Amino acid sequence: MRIRIFVLTVFCFAFLAPFKGQVSTQQLSGSINPITTSVPFLLIAPDSRQGGMGEVGAATQPDVNSIHWNCAKLSFNEKNMGFGISYTPWLRQLVPDISLSYISFYKKVSKLGAFGASMRYFSLGNITFTDIQGNTTGQFKPNEFAVDLAYSQKLSPVFAFGLAFRYINSNLTGGVTLSNGQPTKAGQAAAVDIGMFYKTKPSFKVEGKKTTVTGGLAITNIGSKISYTNVKNYIPINLRLGGGYKIDIDDYNTFGVYLDFNKLLVPTPPIYKHVIDSTGKETSAIAKDPATGADVIEKGKDPNRPVVSGMLGSFGDAPGGGKEELKEINIACGFEYWYAKQFAVRAGYFFEDKTKGGRQFFNIGLGVRYSVFGLDMAYLIPTTLRNPLQNTLRFTLTFDMEAFKSQNKETTGAANPNP
Repeated sequence: MRIRIFVLTVFCFAFLAPFKGQVSTQQLSGSINPITTSVPFLLIAPDSRQGGMGEVGAATQPDVNSIHWNCAKLSFNEKNMGFGISYTPWLRQLVPDISLSYISFYKKVSKLGAFGASMRYFSLGNITFTDIQGNTTGQFKPNEFAVDLAYSQKLSPVFAFGLAFRYINSNLTGGVTLSNGQPTKAGQAAAVDIGMFYKTKPSFKVEGKKTTVTGGLAITNIGSKISYTNVKNYIPINLRLGGGYKIDIDDYNTFGVYLDFNKLLVPTPPIYKHVIDSTGKETSAIAKDPATGADVIEKGKDPNRPVVSGMLGSFGDAPGGGKEELKEINIACGFEYWYAKQFAVRAGYFFEDKTKGGRQFFNIGLGVRYSVFGLDMAYLIPTTLRNPLQNTLRFTLTFDMEAFKSQNKETTGAANPNP
């Protein structure tokens, strides 16, 4: 129970606390200064294919889950229609019933265009509320979900543009009143994704072998701020840029490698000036401007800016300058090997600087495809011991709806032959 309360407290702190850093000037060199946003579940890899390759996705081969990574890829799907279901137990080292569920769908409406839709549901398990005497006062199941609609259009045989629209709902408290008497509410926001995808023509060859070069750019979660009280926080607006190279070694063996760079397009917490006590030592209290009452910023920029200003300014607002800005770029790389287009082996690595969150882990994955459905699994291996992400498993089941229809027609035709 204490662990569960701790996990919920961490989430609530990230979502409800004012968006400001608490790092002193003396800690600036090499300090831990991560960027925090609300609804971080939007950044969790929902599927097992990309999740088994270090969470790359900007330029991987298109599939039913492309709407999450780069919606522009949808129109490059080889099949006309697909459906997928994914499930990820999350932070099981801390709490046994936190999970992310994801369903996705796409339909090609022409040779050049495709629609897509998806929904993700993030459950934080059951919470029991008690009073100061320990008596149970109620139960609540904190949860968050997002619903997406997307469209991808090929502008040429090798290039596509995509748009996705997203509704976000985050209910973490069930409307309870905080200890300071302030009521809470479910947070709601709307966002848009913009994606671009490049893929060479099928006839492209290198030394006689069929080769595919891909490139992708996606800016996701461009949207309004979200609030649970009277404090408004950014959602995780993210820039993803990547490339890929796939080669058909022969009729049975295919190998691909992929690389992504990610950066959050939200303000970096600044360095605030702290009050100096009578002995000349810096305290934890932040100095206030006597004229306005605002916190005094010593280095960096005020994070309380409009969304567009925050996005554009995110490339140059780190209090540590250009060196810190570079640390805010996460790197993901991975490979995928297919045998006979039926069996896949995957692996990858994700790197985030220790001062910006420190997520560093390997992924491995397996996949199998039959005529109608496919099954993918991925396993996360952190680089540090006792990491809350260790032993994370992802499962994804995909369906080729066109193959399913064809199979049904063949079955029906066999059962009812023409006279």
